[in-house]
Amino acid sequence: MSFILPLMLAAAPPMAVIDERDVAKQEPTPHGQIGMSTAYRISDAVPQPRTMEFRKRVLHVGSAIGVHPIAHDEVYYVLSGEGEVESDGVKRRVGPGMAAYLYTGAQVGIRQLGKKPLALIISYPVVK
Repeated sequence: MSFILPLMLAAAPPMAVIDERDVAKQEPTPHGQIGMSTAYRISDAVPQPRTMEFRKRVLHVGSAIGVHPIAHDEVYYVLSGEGEVESDGVKRRVGPGMAAYLYTGAQVGIRQLGKKPLALIISYPVVK
C-alpha cells in the first residue's frame, strides 16, 4: 500500500498592486534611443523575488524600440495605436488587440506608425 503525502508549499508572498501612474517615466526608447516614450516598469515596483517582467511602454509618434537580440521569449501586446514589429528581418503590422510572440535568439524591434502613439504591454521572464 502506498501513501500520498500532501505537498507542503511555502506560503506565497502577498500580492502587489501597482498603479502605473506611480511608475511612469518619460525617456528615450530602448535599443537605439529612436525617439521618446513613456515607460511604465510595473514589475520593477514588485518586491523581490519575481520571475517575470511586466511593462507598459507608449512609443511617441515617430519612435521605435530598435532591433536587438533577445535571450528569452517575449510578448508585445498592442493596447492602442499602430505599429510594425520585426523579428529576424520579417516585418508585420500590428494594432489594438494583437500580440507578437517573439522567440529566444531572435533579433526583434517595433516601431510606431501613424498619428497616434503606440501603447504596448511587454512581458518576458526574468533572466537570471
